Amino acid sequence: MAEQQNLTIRIDDKEYPLSDLSDDAKSQVGNLRVTDQEISRLEDQWAIHRTARNTSSRAPPEALPDAPEAKSVK
Repeated sequence: MAEQQNLTIRIDDKEYPLSDLSDDAKSQVGNLRVTDQEISRLEDQWAIHRTARNTSSRAPPEALPDAPEAKSVK
């Protein structure tokens, strides 16, 4: 229990002991943490999909079907 009393949070470059925060403030801090975790997870997913797309876009030409011959427009 003593450890929890020493926990702090930094907001706008100022340290606040968690034990001094109101229940509403603690709830908001929890919401921020969950939101930051979700943003991080989504950024990881974005990076995975971007890498897969970039890899797929460099598929070797022999893996692609023959392109139909282009007709010239006069």
